[in-house]
Amino acid sequence: MGNGLRQIGYTTPMKFDLHCHTTASDGALEPRALLQLALERNISHIAITDHDTIAAYDQLEVPPGITVIPGVEFSSQWCRRGIHIVGLNFDPASAAIRQGVARHRKARRERAEKIASRLAKAGVPNPFEGAIAQAGGDHNLGRPHFARHMVACGFVGDESEAFKRYLGNGKVGDIRECWAGPEEVVAWIRAAGGTAVLAHPEKYQLTRTRLTALLTAFRQWGGEGLEVVSGRQLPRVTADLAHWCNRYELRASWGSDFHRPGQPWSDLGNYSTPPANLSTVWQGWFEGC
Repeated sequence: MGNGLRQIGYTTPMKFDLHCHTTASDGALEPRALLQLALERNISHIAITDHDTIAAYDQLEVPPGITVIPGVEFSSQWCRRGIHIVGLNFDPASAAIRQGVARHRKARRERAEKIASRLAKAGVPNPFEGAIAQAGGDHNLGRPHFARHMVACGFVGDESEAFKRYLGNGKVGDIRECWAGPEEVVAWIRAAGGTAVLAHPEKYQLTRTRLTALLTAFRQWGGEGLEVVSGRQLPRVTADLAHWCNRYELRASWGSDFHRPGQPWSDLGNYSTPPANLSTVWQGWFEGC
């Protein structure tokens, strides 16, 4: 996979989307369909960052006109709060990445069983079997699959209600303690030759004191990047994250966090304009960058 996934030598303006998902985790599009949509959106460089898996890269055929940067979004927990760390531009064949993915695959299965048990007690019919059906197998079960089952069986009106009442932060189906620690996740990514990026920090709803502590620790672990833009966000959020990025001498990353068509706040290739005064994670990855 390694070098075969990359095409070097662009002379046209580059458009990056370094955070998106496929059916390998909780996305709606197959990897091939995602790349086709990316071409239609004039995206030149894309990273498929499925949750805790790199299955999308298995036998992936990259069409001309686009560069695919190996990526993954690892779940983790810091100070009792779930955080996500994106790995970019690593070797997909690395033993460190493969072992990390295998560990989280096992953890994800155990977590799904706990979620299902709790949802069953809350009255959801056949939650485990239903989530497997929504995921197309038990390879990478996540909360969105349970939400889709709850909608399909009529237990809730939509996925938003499922998260608001049962699956969101602090709710009955929010299980976090199964993941590897963030320092270990960063170590996996670095051992594979990749760059560790703290994903969408604004979603963690941290105080400035807590965010300062997290960014300080992230740098100490070896983290190098910060996701300054995640989909459509308010200009003040972008400006604030750009400030933190520069303050901690991190490199900026951005992407749509695309999961499925029809969600304008996370539409593939469409995200708020990043500031121009930032060093980017991809500087040095490609000729001319």
